[in-house]
Amino acid sequence: MKHHRDRALLSFWLSSGVRAEELLGLRHGDYDFGEHTFIVTSKGTRNRDTVPASADAFVWLALYMREGQPASPGDPVWWTLAPKNRRPLTYGAARRMFTRAQHALGSNWTLHDLRHTAAERMIADPAFTLVDVQTVLRHAHVTTTTIYTQPRMEDVLQKVLEHYARPRPPAPTIEPEYDGAATRELLGLGE
Repeated sequence: MKHHRDRALLSFWLSSGVRAEELLGLRHGDYDFGEHTFIVTSKGTRNRDTVPASADAFVWLALYMREGQPASPGDPVWWTLAPKNRRPLTYGAARRMFTRAQHALGSNWTLHDLRHTAAERMIADPAFTLVDVQTVLRHAHVTTTTIYTQPRMEDVLQKVLEHYARPRPPAPTIEPEYDGAATRELLGLGE
């Protein structure tokens, strides 16, 4: 990412899990630097919901805002970079910006993949419950959030390797204070 705007956008998408269009609709006055929250209009309900984001996202936002973008209350936060032809950033323009970055990296993520990445990172953190993640993502039903609970294959493979690397537990024995012959007869183990 070559610009503070793009770094801020990426950081918000990765830390908050908001949809691309929701973040692009952000207006001045809809964020709180002290609380690290911002307000989005949710896709399905059209409710205005408060969403948390990382401190880094707000640092990048502050750096972007210092570059002199229009900042009157109610104005869009995200603008194109060309000073002569400045206009609010559209989804298509944000997607092209992200595609250029993907091309430079040799990857092919989509903007929506960033939402999935944010959700998977939250699910992997033991400090988050499934309901916490549902709340941040603003899913109507927790069953929608459970799609992110699928284990990653590399994690499963690591656990399998660790399982086979552990020493075998010792075989169970009959405690010395028991009569071995009586215990074997009781358990039907024979002589």
